[in-house]
Amino acid sequence: MYERKIGVLTSGGDCPGLNAVLRGVVKAAEKLNWQVIGFRDGFEGLLQPPQYTTLDHVSTAGIMQLGGTILGTTNKGHFVAKVGSGEKTAVPKDVVENARATLAKLEVEGLIVVGGDGSLTTALQLYEQGFAVIGVPKTIDNDLEATSMTFGFYSAVSCVTDALDRLHSTAASHKRAMVLEVMGRHAGWIALHGGISGGADIILLPEIPFEWGKVAEVIRRRDAEGYQSTMIVVAEGARPEDGNQQYQAIEGAEHRFRGIGDVVAREIEKRTGKETRCCILGHLQRGGAPGPIDRILGTRFGVKAVNLIQEGKFGRMVSYQHYEISDVPIADAVHQLRLVDPTAQLVQTARDVGISFADE
Repeated sequence: MYERKIGVLTSGGDCPGLNAVLRGVVKAAEKLNWQVIGFRDGFEGLLQPPQYTTLDHVSTAGIMQLGGTILGTTNKGHFVAKVGSGEKTAVPKDVVENARATLAKLEVEGLIVVGGDGSLTTALQLYEQGFAVIGVPKTIDNDLEATSMTFGFYSAVSCVTDALDRLHSTAASHKRAMVLEVMGRHAGWIALHGGISGGADIILLPEIPFEWGKVAEVIRRRDAEGYQSTMIVVAEGARPEDGNQQYQAIEGAEHRFRGIGDVVAREIEKRTGKETRCCILGHLQRGGAPGPIDRILGTRFGVKAVNLIQEGKFGRMVSYQHYEISDVPIADAVHQLRLVDPTAQLVQTARDVGISFADE
């Protein structure tokens, strides 16, 4: 007979490391003789009739190295509490009460929500209405406030690095400029880390508006120096100093950013005459097996979430700071996004090795 029941769900976009969190939750819970209920497809699994499965050491065996999430996830549905950067909406009262009835019927004493900014905004609303909620930060963008790292980020950076490694050779063979568009709507962490590790020549970030003339100048200079090919990494939310971000408005959801890579490629050809190609990584950055760092971090996050339930510290989010796992109020995490500081040491490191942000 189990002493307690707890629930867990994965919400928002998928990313490498989610299954490591689920495995960590189960391992820690079983050690306490607790039962774990896994709700399917994010918060939607809470609605009656509930969609869930029992998670144990058997059902979670061998999942840590798998991408995605065995529970499924969604960033749509009845529980959407964030429809854009800084734009929030209330989860309908009848939806909240439906979920409350589900947890009461299943005798779930604590709910672990694994998600990013939008999902944790929903989790905070539920906590404020009496739900026993614990948050676990998840985003490949690494842009959540109150934690210095989120799992999935370094796996995404590895994908960018691998793509650049492959593009270098084809760019050199044809003497082309290659534009690699990566994820990062408001924060350029993936572009910055991936660009440095993959040997990019230009990195364009949302936090540093760029100048078209500077982009063209770098490419012409490299050609004159005999390099002949140039690698440009652009975050999907990057924008020129005199222009706007490229996105598609989605009713009832956050904007879908797309197209800046093609715009950059066209402008380079127009301004320099150099043959240019664009490659958009898209969801390749979300898929595939998590790297070692994300497996370890996901496991640590899952274990800490169970510890917080044991301590009765609800309304808190697991946080990674100074190489240790701690916790902070969920409200601190969703208050604002963690963006790249244009004056940060890593940005300066990139400049010192010759990488241009096309701003100076």
